[in-house]
Amino acid sequence: MAVTVRSGYPNHLGARFDGEGTNFAVFSAHAAKIELCLFSPDGGEEVERIAMPEKTGPVWHGYVPGLNPGTPYGFRAHGTYAPDHGYRFNANKLLMDPYAKELLGKWSAHPATLGYDPAAPEKDLSFDTSDSALHVAKSIVSDPELFSFMEHTPAHDWTDSLIYEAHAKGLTKEHPQVPENLRGTYEGMASDPMLDHLTKLDVDAIEILPVHSFIDDSFLLDRGLRNYWGYNTIGYFAPEPRYFGPAGLIGFRNMVERFHAAVIKVILDVVYNHTAEGDHRGPTLCYRGLDNLSYYRLIAGQPRYYVNDSGCGNTLNVANPYVLRMVTDSLRFWVQHMGIDGFRFDLATTLGREEHGFDPHGGFFDAVRQDPVLADVKLIAEPWDLGPGGYRAGEFPHEFAEWNDSFRDTARRFWRGDAHSAQELGARLLGSADRFDRNGRRAWSSVNFVSSHDGFTLADVARYNERHNHSNGENNSDGHHGNYSDNCGVEGETDDKKIRKRRIRRQRNLLAMLFLSQGTPMLLAGDEIANSQGGNNNAYCQDNPTGWINWGKSDDILLEFVANLSAFRRAHKSLRQSRFLHGAIRAKDGLPDVEWTDFDGEPLQWRDPGLSNLCLTLRCSAEACADEEDSDCVFLVFNRDQIVAEVALPKASPRSHWVRAVDTSARDVFQVCEIGPDTIRVEGESVVALVLKPNDPAK
Repeated sequence: MAVTVRSGYPNHLGARFDGEGTNFAVFSAHAAKIELCLFSPDGGEEVERIAMPEKTGPVWHGYVPGLNPGTPYGFRAHGTYAPDHGYRFNANKLLMDPYAKELLGKWSAHPATLGYDPAAPEKDLSFDTSDSALHVAKSIVSDPELFSFMEHTPAHDWTDSLIYEAHAKGLTKEHPQVPENLRGTYEGMASDPMLDHLTKLDVDAIEILPVHSFIDDSFLLDRGLRNYWGYNTIGYFAPEPRYFGPAGLIGFRNMVERFHAAVIKVILDVVYNHTAEGDHRGPTLCYRGLDNLSYYRLIAGQPRYYVNDSGCGNTLNVANPYVLRMVTDSLRFWVQHMGIDGFRFDLATTLGREEHGFDPHGGFFDAVRQDPVLADVKLIAEPWDLGPGGYRAGEFPHEFAEWNDSFRDTARRFWRGDAHSAQELGARLLGSADRFDRNGRRAWSSVNFVSSHDGFTLADVARYNERHNHSNGENNSDGHHGNYSDNCGVEGETDDKKIRKRRIRRQRNLLAMLFLSQGTPMLLAGDEIANSQGGNNNAYCQDNPTGWINWGKSDDILLEFVANLSAFRRAHKSLRQSRFLHGAIRAKDGLPDVEWTDFDGEPLQWRDPGLSNLCLTLRCSAEACADEEDSDCVFLVFNRDQIVAEVALPKASPRSHWVRAVDTSARDVFQVCEIGPDTIRVEGESVVALVLKPNDPAK
């Protein structure tokens, strides 16, 4: 194969076809030489090896005339191999293009992918000469027509948001109404049955677990398991092919378009804190081989080893301008060319770490916040990592919402009956102002959830006291220790009707608390139908019925409950406000925007350690602009005790009266019920919501 190469240009990293040929550009500040390797159409045979002819700054580049889309390729990087000094160049290892948008073939855990000889006494200090090309995926020169510009949905307002967290495969793999050839695929996620389901729930945004291309960890493959969740990214531009359906890569874009047509935003869970190359014992697949010193944070004084703030072996060095550029280029690509409307950043504290520690004004945040493309998408931080001082909830820039694990834990503890939990519950119900009400942040900053992919499902919160992760192959030692769950008397499944009834009520109460609180609610896919994982609270490796949603056992009554609860929230502005509420007096009517009372209608005694019952009156914020004023008012009752209580009602205006709109203990939960003028009977272990109804002028 006779190939000519020209100098090309360094401006655009990756492979770019211009209609006549392809320009290649790759970053490596420390390599001595970079080679472009071209392969046969099936990716099996290396047919040409070309030294990149130019280096501008730290970018190696070259242009190959006549090289067309669809060509498989990779890089080989020459340079020093001295792990004790942070250098791990090994030209025997074929490397993925960090900017590849398509990949051909599969990744293998073959020893040839290691830069060292695993049998050598000195392990990773040794040097391995075996060629890895047969055991790694090849990058593909993409056709620009595949990635034309796509519209995304501007993220102007969060107050109507309901986020639905789902797995690309697990959501539909066992859904009987989804066409069989679409189950477990991107297209399946946006198939008609799923769109009908999400519309019924009034979902505003679907948050999809990682779909950047990822690989299965070798230790999981050794156990006969796979990395199901996908938090093991290798390529930040290429969609994971294991979820491709009949349309292949185009199916992803089709999925996004169908979601948008249904007025549902698409948020991606993204992993820019580490890569799949792992620690010093991991494979050389891309970043390690291109420029280990630049792409990763290495331990000062011991550059053989990696900083491991992610807990996954390495930490991406976003402080390096070219690594930061890769991350922001990736984000813009998914917005502009794949139509994505937002991102949830896994272990986001890692992205804000500077030399002096976590900094909300660090380089990553500055880059994202000033970017005009990213200014128009939803940004959500998981506000912790595993490094020192890693828990940073409430400390992110105001453009970011944050996962609020305190909401989850407090809600579970309250209904379990833990002492002092009611006191913290007060803050959680009002958007956790104690954490987020600073620097001009809004109440939607708190992303509230009672369960997520990581931990027990909602059904299992009411079924299990202990985790049951034996099938993960780690002697049941993995997963969360503190689940704050309550099996209601029996561990696991039971035929006891009283226990089953109590479990149903517990799920309803937790869901009611989620939808009736200020902030942004997030619902875990399957919780609306009481999906169980059999007590596994760390199903990251369960690519099987344990991790997939079991639609065959759908609790349709609970589904109707959630749909009605979502509609109730949508109908009442007082439940979804952007401003924090502090009891300020409203100019419109002289009433406070929030009031806490006990069951006798008296001011709540917060210091009582056994406090288990409380009432909350919500009105629209006293700080609202004149044209935003709203008369909506909701009265909420939380009765944790197991006995019936008589609850005093707030005084209604002469032209209205209170009616019961939600009751988690009732058979017809959402049937509007007329009640007495002064009090209401509230069943034990239940949540009740009342609203003001205008009086009938004829009476």
